[in-house]
Amino acid sequence: MSELLGLIYTGNNTDQLRELTATRAVAAVPICARYRVIDFILSSLVSSGARNVGVITQKNYHSLMDHLGSGKEWDLHGKRQGLVILPPFLTHDNVGVYKGLLDAIRSNLHFLRRSKERYVLVTDTGMLYTARFDDMLMQHIQTNADITLMYSDDHTMLRTGGSGCYLKVDGAGRVLDMELEPMLPNYENSYMQAFIIRRELLIELADRALSRAQYHFTRDVLTSGLRDGTLKIYGWRNPGCVWRLDSVLDYYNCSMALLKPEVQAELFSADRPIWTKVRDEMPTRYFAAAQVKNSLLGDGCVIEGSVENSVLFRGCKIKKGAVVKNCVLMQDTVVEPNCNVEYVVTDKNVHITEDKKLTGTDTFPVFVAKGHSV
Repeated sequence: MSELLGLIYTGNNTDQLRELTATRAVAAVPICARYRVIDFILSSLVSSGARNVGVITQKNYHSLMDHLGSGKEWDLHGKRQGLVILPPFLTHDNVGVYKGLLDAIRSNLHFLRRSKERYVLVTDTGMLYTARFDDMLMQHIQTNADITLMYSDDHTMLRTGGSGCYLKVDGAGRVLDMELEPMLPNYENSYMQAFIIRRELLIELADRALSRAQYHFTRDVLTSGLRDGTLKIYGWRNPGCVWRLDSVLDYYNCSMALLKPEVQAELFSADRPIWTKVRDEMPTRYFAAAQVKNSLLGDGCVIEGSVENSVLFRGCKIKKGAVVKNCVLMQDTVVEPNCNVEYVVTDKNVHITEDKKLTGTDTFPVFVAKGHSV
């Protein structure tokens, strides 16, 4: 049995992604022509040896549950362990709306207590990345740490204006200090909201914190543990590409970055594949007049017009004479003849009618909500 248990929290704040998360959790946001954000974390856990994964949901989780199903695409559908979806429920103590990660963990202590793994990796879904969690677990054991935090030293992860969490790490990897939501960060290591901890210690910390009306894991547990010296906290650097999904612009920039072959090669490594829900579709059909350059296209698309520097999800239709450039078009979007669409992000089932011109910019892409017609 693997020593690593996965616990994915999908109840993080979705307000900044606006319409993208109006009907879905961040974990269920479509990405890279055929995947969802949670696919990358789940696949990384499975490739790292985890065979028992819990997914804590809070709101707008129907799309996520439909995508995950029984977990068979990730080989997480065993009899005694596998994928467990943990939806919110109402009791005298649980009101269905979690005040923070600690509250969500306490409401699902039954899952932690009945699990047998010694260590648990806890992560949220506000970032897109892949990780070798087995390497992170090995360092956690070798350093005899209480908690090991995953971080990135990529400067593009830095934020100003009171967002993010940043770590001061010494040469041995030990975390010496932490800044939470600073206006101007002093440290360049961005905490990725993922950590490894002993399962029994997590249960103890959650119970102790909530008895004191503390709900924020980073603010109430990590910072106090560092200040008092009661927790031995180390950092593990993720060397791969990482994208924050804090806004529609962040989502758009991430999608455009995935068009680069070197980024694809790093994110989709041959020895650690990314699995997703299979939708049986015909291959994409290209007509004689179709022109496609530097784009990602999912199955089932029909291309009669021109597509350049764009990401098209499954079932998109680009009619004759239509021009699509620098766009992200989600599943079953239809662009009618003689349209000119540039710097646009569409949700599912969007219809852009004939002879329309829809143009945004690279810093302010136009977003069309699910099911709308333009």
